[in-house]
Amino acid sequence: MKNTLFGILVLAGAIPMLAGDIHGKIACKGVRDSADAVVYALASGKTFPAPTAQAKMNQANLMFSPHVLPVLVGTTVDFLNSDAVLHNVFSPDACADKFNLGTWPKGQTKSYTFKKECVATLLCKVHPEMEAFVVAVPTPYFAVTKADGTYRIADVPDGAYTVKVWHPKLKATQKAVTVAGATAADFEIVR
Repeated sequence: MKNTLFGILVLAGAIPMLAGDIHGKIACKGVRDSADAVVYALASGKTFPAPTAQAKMNQANLMFSPHVLPVLVGTTVDFLNSDAVLHNVFSPDACADKFNLGTWPKGQTKSYTFKKECVATLLCKVHPEMEAFVVAVPTPYFAVTKADGTYRIADVPDGAYTVKVWHPKLKATQKAVTVAGATAADFEIVR
């Protein structure tokens, strides 16, 4: 009996925390479509180590791709130049230390680590029409909306969160969400 009880307790300790997801739709009013909103879930008092994997942003066809890249604070982003022209990457934002990676040719990559929470505007001194955003957030629970506004943040442990929404052209918003399995959270954001 004692061995059975011990086995049950050991097995119970090996069962992972329950996790669900946060999914829904962001209605973006006053813009062409509902793409490029970053949705992220914050749990009070939780901190996360920087990931070892690096994120990637490409420069192709005189555009940054993706246009909006959310990352966990501490993530290093690799910037690849896939165009047959020189490109540059810099940010005028203080939260990104106003970095400037210089200019480099096709096929080369330069990197920058986003050390603190930040919405960093990315620009190219060679092509001023190019613009993108890296959104460094203090949580690994994030997603970017599709053109129809839908999103899904997978593998979110059950519990209480503040879910925030950021968009490059619209006002940010947030609300409290309790995750219990698959949990819906819809938002509307405006100019």
